Amino acid sequence: MTAHTPETSSKTYDVTKTDAEWRAQLDPQEYHVLRQAGTERPFTGEYEDTTTEGVYACRACGAELFTSSEKFSSHCGWPSFFDPKDSDAVELLEDTTLGMRRVEVRCATCGSHLGHVFEGEGYPTPTDQRYCINSISLSLRPSQA
Repeated sequence: MTAHTPETSSKTYDVTKTDAEWRAQLDPQEYHVLRQAGTERPFTGEYEDTTTEGVYACRACGAELFTSSEKFSSHCGWPSFFDPKDSDAVELLEDTTLGMRRVEVRCATCGSHLGHVFEGEGYPTPTDQRYCINSISLSLRPSQA
């Protein structure tokens, strides 16, 4: 598992908690990914291959982030989406850890780390973007049939 110290955002989040409160709410792996910008191992997350229709919410605060209609199969080892549910649902920050430039994706409501977004990879999606998101950062709310 990789981790880095999250960059400081100038944003004031609607949901804020102390480190102790986050640790009490989240299990150790959730805390590592969501609050320390860790990464779950590829091909191990519960939502990687899920085709259930519904809304994917932030596991830390419950904010709605992505929907199943934006999810696609990228075969990269993590759930992939071509766009967030709402443009204000996520925050994008430059991440220069690991000797490369990436764009980190965070929940815009609580600042929790979700994953990274990549562009220009050639996937046949409307945005040419791949939001590569850790399953452990999400909770799926299935649509009511």
